[in-house]
Amino acid sequence: MGKKAAEALDINYEGLVEYLHCNHSVYMKIGSSVYYLTDCNFESWRAQDTSRRNEKNHFVDCSELVPTVDEFLALPFVNGKTIQDVFDHATFYASLSGEKDE
Repeated sequence: MGKKAAEALDINYEGLVEYLHCNHSVYMKIGSSVYYLTDCNFESWRAQDTSRRNEKNHFVDCSELVPTVDEFLALPFVNGKTIQDVFDHATFYASLSGEKDE
């Protein structure tokens, strides 16, 4: 996991799809909740709750693993809503590689 950038991305929904394909991760903030949207070894996609950590100090998964970005974007993991459902209320931030989020 990388560190959340300080400045928000200027991105639309279609741009988010392309961004995930190219960058493999992004932070999504909705209200006070922050999710880390990421691929897992380039084989599957998942959302993680940044307010919860496991025994390895990694974010805890809050969605199931799915093989494609399209399937991932259709998962209702945000209080029963998908990323597309909440997109207009969300702010997205780059994940800065090489830096650990603490």
